[in-house]
Amino acid sequence: MKLSDFRYNLPKTAIAKFPVEPRDEAKLMVLDRANQSIEHKKFSDIVDYMSKGDVLVVNETKVMQARLFGNKERTNAKIEVFVLRELNQEENIWDVIVDPARKVRIGNRIYFNDNLWCEVIDNTTSRGRTVRFNEEAGDIFKAIEDIGTTPLPPYIKRDVVEEDKDNYQTVFAKYDGSVAAPTAGLHFTPKLIQKIKKKGIKVVPVILHIGLGTFRPVEVEDLTKHKMDSEYFEIPDESAEVINTALDKKKNIFVVGTSATRAVESSVTAEGFSKPNFGWTDKFIFPQYEFAITKKLITNFHQPESTLLMLAAAFGGYDFLMKSYKKALKEDYRFLSYGDAMIII
Repeated sequence: MKLSDFRYNLPKTAIAKFPVEPRDEAKLMVLDRANQSIEHKKFSDIVDYMSKGDVLVVNETKVMQARLFGNKERTNAKIEVFVLRELNQEENIWDVIVDPARKVRIGNRIYFNDNLWCEVIDNTTSRGRTVRFNEEAGDIFKAIEDIGTTPLPPYIKRDVVEEDKDNYQTVFAKYDGSVAAPTAGLHFTPKLIQKIKKKGIKVVPVILHIGLGTFRPVEVEDLTKHKMDSEYFEIPDESAEVINTALDKKKNIFVVGTSATRAVESSVTAEGFSKPNFGWTDKFIFPQYEFAITKKLITNFHQPESTLLMLAAAFGGYDFLMKSYKKALKEDYRFLSYGDAMIII
C-alpha cells in the first residue's frame, strides 16, 4: 500500500478540542468485519460486545507533563524544553526538544525554578538535544510533574487548561514515560471498568511509552520503506499468561488502542502466543499485517496518512475502514485524541 491511499479530507471542525463528559458518553462506531456492517452506539455500550472469559488489554503508560518553560543562563531568553525520554537514571540524562533551537547550544544551562535546571551536553537533531538535569532536583519525573504542562497534540489549537492534566490521562495510567496519551483508553471510567470486570472479563496491563513519533508524518510513498521511532514496551509475565489462557480457550482479546496493539504484537511466540518481554519496539503495522494476539480492536479516529490509521486499516480491512471514516464525518463524529471511538469486531 502507498501513503497516498491513506489521504482523506479532515475538516478542522471535526477535530475535538475538549473531551465529552462523562468520558464513556462518547460516540462508539461498531465495525463488524464479518458482515461489513456499521452501527452507532455510545462508548458505555462496549461491554455488550464482551463475554465472560474475554480479555481487555490496556496500556498503563502515564503521560508526563512534558512541556517545560525555562530561561537560558545569562541572556534570560525564554526556552521551551519538551522532554522525550530518560536515557540514564543515575546521571539524570534525558532526550529533549528545545524551542527556539538556534539559541540553545552545548554547554548552555536552562533554569526552570530554584530547584531545577538542565545543561545541554549534546545536539541530536536540529531541535533535539541531550541534557543533564541537576542532581539536587532529586526525582526528575516528580520535578517535571510539579512544574510541567500537559503536552496536548499540536492539532488541538487552543491553550492548555488545568482540566487537561486529568483529561489527557487514562484511568489506567501508572508508569511515567509517554508524551502522548493512549487515546482509546481515555473513554474508560471506573464505573465502566467495574461493569466489565463484573461480567467476567479480565483486564490485563501492558506498557508502551508513546513518543513524539506518533505525530511524525510518514515521508515515503512506499510504506515498506518507513521506519518507526523506537518506543519502550513491557509485557508482564502475568498478562501474557492470562492472554494465552484466553487464546487457548478461543476467547476474544480486546486490545485498547494502537499503542497496546503494537506492544502485544511485538512479542509473539512462533506458535502465535503472547511472550513476556520488555525492551524497545519499532514495529510498524500496516495492511496486510497478520495479527497474532489482537482479536478485537478499540481505537479512536486518526489523522490522515498517520501510522495509527494504517494500523486500524490493517485490522479492519482498508476499504471497510476508509468507508467508516467517510460515514463518521457525515455523522458528525469527533476526531483525534479527545474525539469519539470505534470498535472493530
